[in-house]
Amino acid sequence: MKLNDHSTIAAISTPAGRGAIAMIRISGDKSLAIGNKVFYPKNKNKPLSKAGGFTAHFGEFHDSGEIIDEVICTVFRGPHSYTGEDMIEITCHGSLYIQQRILEVLINRGCRLAEPGEFTLRAFLSGRIDLSQAEAVADLIASTSLAAHRIALQQMRGGFSGKIELLRQQMVDFASLIELELDFSEEDVEFADRSQFLILVKELKNEISSLIDSFRLGNVLKHGIPVAIVGKPNVGKSTLLNALLNEERAIVSEIPGTTRDSIEDVITLQGVAFRFIDTAGLRHATDQIEKIGIGRTQEKMEQAAIILYVFDLCEITASELTQTIASLREQFGEEAKRIILIGNKTDQLVEIPHDFNSLVEYETIFISAKRKENINLIIDSLLRAVQGYEFSGDTLVSNARHLEALQAALAHMNAIEEGMYSHLPTDLISVDIRLALHHIGTITGQVTSDELLGNVFGKFCIGK
Repeated sequence: MKLNDHSTIAAISTPAGRGAIAMIRISGDKSLAIGNKVFYPKNKNKPLSKAGGFTAHFGEFHDSGEIIDEVICTVFRGPHSYTGEDMIEITCHGSLYIQQRILEVLINRGCRLAEPGEFTLRAFLSGRIDLSQAEAVADLIASTSLAAHRIALQQMRGGFSGKIELLRQQMVDFASLIELELDFSEEDVEFADRSQFLILVKELKNEISSLIDSFRLGNVLKHGIPVAIVGKPNVGKSTLLNALLNEERAIVSEIPGTTRDSIEDVITLQGVAFRFIDTAGLRHATDQIEKIGIGRTQEKMEQAAIILYVFDLCEITASELTQTIASLREQFGEEAKRIILIGNKTDQLVEIPHDFNSLVEYETIFISAKRKENINLIIDSLLRAVQGYEFSGDTLVSNARHLEALQAALAHMNAIEEGMYSHLPTDLISVDIRLALHHIGTITGQVTSDELLGNVFGKFCIGK
């Protein structure tokens, strides 16, 4: 990643493939000069070099007198552009040949092919956005549900950055007084009120802890709420997955143990993404491959926020099911996961057995996955289960890098608090203050390294 390269860059910004239109983006000091050489506006009195920012111009794209395409050039003048530099966006027809030919001409005229995320990197380096906002741009592009879109949009607009900056500024204000004390250490003076600082540390710890706790919610909303479909072999788990997805996603067979590995797919219900995971049947297996599949089932159950426990109404008793539920709750805890019981194969029964009335304390839905009967009841139950997951606009952490930085900052905040209670010297406490500030600063980019920036922006697509 070229951090100090001020050359003019160009890239195709629309997805690979043929479409009605495509867009090629140019950014850098020579953007307008290069545009003048290849773009011939219909209004010959208005060359790009004289065009104002936020204006669009219709004309022809030429290569040494040859017309390549009729295009629209949109001009953005720095610093009021996405990158903070002069920019041009060329909208052409979606032919792969036209796109590549325009890009080739631009490179021959003095542009360099942009690297992944380089446009957004320049926006960061010019101060248009901070690092967490840059990462939110990538999340916004990748969002596949209303909830994920809202989180990314809120963070891109600076909601999360504002929270972090407030935390950091409070720390900086007090740290400056601590540093002043160190400068006058021989005179044994205190500029910082220790009792006030202790109150501030506790408040900051609560704020950081709250942000850390929000990651569980932010992460599932961003990637989809994991729902594990579990149960014994041949109870209809794969048939249920197919019914929920409304497609033949999983192989269905009457032979027990058909599903040897987990199968995942995502659907969006009322703006929330659900990641359904069909798992290998739970039983004592002698087959080595099936043992591996059952081991993975346990892993997926650990990762899931919701478990759909499917059982065959014709093959299980209420007492056996009660024991199974007790075992699951012992394994995962009472409140850790939402467990919904799915009694399958109602099409093979005349009536629900009376002993299942004892399951009234558990959420139980009776279905026929084969006939797709009562599948809507499962969907309703899932939506009720995630009412607490609905994004209300509060600040949420959804990025694993931010979580790690907050956890590291919290560890140093704990050390600061312990040091103050233990009456440690100011110079020792100041080490943890600096480290806490360092980790908070890495979130928004006040503290960066070439390796960090390369890792963040290298995950972007070319042209963004």
